Amino acid sequence: MISTCRPHVRWIAVLMLTTLAATTAQADTIDLKGNLQPSSEVPPRVSKGHGILDATFDTDTKVLAWTATYAELSGPVTMAHFHGPAPVGQNAKVQVPIDKKALASPMKGQATLTDVQVTDLMAGQWYFNIHTQENPTGEIRGQVMPSN
Repeated sequence: MISTCRPHVRWIAVLMLTTLAATTAQADTIDLKGNLQPSSEVPPRVSKGHGILDATFDTDTKVLAWTATYAELSGPVTMAHFHGPAPVGQNAKVQVPIDKKALASPMKGQATLTDVQVTDLMAGQWYFNIHTQENPTGEIRGQVMPSN
């Protein structure tokens, strides 16, 4: 009886190893989101502006890719950045600046992050900030968090 089971056991082991190898070879893509509001600025702003940041992070290549859309700001966008590390309610330095040629809605771009940046981003310690002339320190802001 044992000899008839062994080919079956070997087949299961090969199948498990193949599945494990295929799973390990694939990178995870993490979906991120930020709800951009004037009330999230520090200090809060009075503005009709609003927006959404949709981003993905590839754990294999460490590439953060984003699309940010916005509307009803007080004027043209002068700057936009990812900032961190900072929790909600605190300010931090710029981590990833958005190219000045890419400030129109929808803003699209990508950047390769360092290990420290990845740690802070995955810990929810980054925010996205859009600046205007009327609000030079930022008009709308949103914490970057996993979208689930």
